[in-house]
Amino acid sequence: MTFPVVGMVGGGQLARMTHEAGIPLGIRFKLLSDTPQDSAAQVVGDVVIGDYRDLDTLREFAKGCDVITFDHEHVPTEHLRALEADGIPIRPGPDALVHAQDKGVMRAKLDAIGVPSPRHRIVRDVDDVAAFAAEGDGFPVILKTVRGGYDGKGVWFVRSAEEAEDPFRAGVPVLAEEKVDFVRELAANVVRSPHGQAVAYPVVESQQVDGVCDTVIAPAPGISDELALQAEALALRIAKELGVVGHLAVELFETVTAEGDHRILVNELAMRPHNSGHWTQDGAITSQFANHVRAVLDLPLGDPRPRATWTVMANVLGGDYPDMYSAYLHCMARDPQLKIHMYGKDVKPGRKVGHVNTYGDDLDDVLERARHAAGYLRGTITE
Repeated sequence: MTFPVVGMVGGGQLARMTHEAGIPLGIRFKLLSDTPQDSAAQVVGDVVIGDYRDLDTLREFAKGCDVITFDHEHVPTEHLRALEADGIPIRPGPDALVHAQDKGVMRAKLDAIGVPSPRHRIVRDVDDVAAFAAEGDGFPVILKTVRGGYDGKGVWFVRSAEEAEDPFRAGVPVLAEEKVDFVRELAANVVRSPHGQAVAYPVVESQQVDGVCDTVIAPAPGISDELALQAEALALRIAKELGVVGHLAVELFETVTAEGDHRILVNELAMRPHNSGHWTQDGAITSQFANHVRAVLDLPLGDPRPRATWTVMANVLGGDYPDMYSAYLHCMARDPQLKIHMYGKDVKPGRKVGHVNTYGDDLDDVLERARHAAGYLRGTITE
C-alpha cells in the first residue's frame, strides 16, 4: 500500500497550508502553480509550472495524482468535467464547485433548496439595475460579476444608476443584490467526505476592512445556541445538497428583525479552506486544512472542537514596512503563546502576507494580542 498523491491546483497560501497539514500523515502533494515564486511552490517538492486554464496542462498534471483538489475556484468548469470523464477523482467535483465559481448559479440553487439569501437577480444593463433598485428600497445596491471576484474585487457598492456602469464593462453577467442591513458577518465552516461523513466547526464572527477579512473571532461572541446551531445545520445541508467534498465555508449576514429576532442570510460560498477557518490551525483539535486533506482522500474526519475558550485570527497585510522578520523579536517576546503564519509572499500594501493566531480565556486579551501582533508585523504599531 503506497501513500496517495494529492494534486493541488493553485499555488497560493491555502495550498501551502494544506500541504503542511498533509506532511504528518505522509501524504504526498503535487502542485500546479503559476510561478515558482508562488507561496506553495516554495515548499512543495513536486511542482509543475503551468496554466490551470489549459486543458492539456491539467491532463498532464493529473498523471500520477490519486485525487485533484484546489486552492481557488477559477479552473474552468468544462475542464473539470473533462478530467472527471477521464476517470480522475475531482474533489469537490465540477457539479458542486460551479456553485462557488458562478454567483448566479449559486443564487439559483440556494433559492431552489430554500436557503435564505438577500434579494437578488441577474441584471442586463444600467436601466435594469435602476429597475431592480426600485423593486426594493431603492439605492444603494450591491453589484457583483458572477465569476472571478474575491476579497472585494468584482464587487461594487452602487449609490445611483450613474455609478452602475463599471461592472458591465467586463462583458460578463452581473448579479444585483439588495444592500443588507446586517449587524455583523458570520461564517460557518464544515467539511464533508465522499461517503457523507461531515463535521462542523464553531460559527465565527468575521470582521472586514475595505472588503478584506481583517479579524476572525471563534466562536462568534454572544451568538445564541439556537442561531449557532441553525447556521451549522444550514452549512451542513448546503454541503449535502450541493454534493460538496472537502471544506465548505458559508459566509453569512446576521440580521435583526423589527421584532428583535436574529436571523441569517447566505452571502457567499467557498469550496476550499477559507480565511474564516485559519483560526483552526492552532485553535481546533483538527484544522480545516487537515480535515480537507482527510475529506478528499475519504479518510475519517477529525474532531473540529476548539482547544481554547477563544481563538482570534488577525490577517497580516503588507504595508510600507517590508522587513517583517525583524519584528519577530518583539512579537515573540511580548507574547510567547502567539502563533505566526507567514506565506512567503513579497510585501505589497494591502496584500495578505500572513496571519497570526492567539487564544485564551479572556476575549479582550486575546483580541488585543492578535491585533497588536498583526499591526506590529505590518509596521502600523511600533511599540
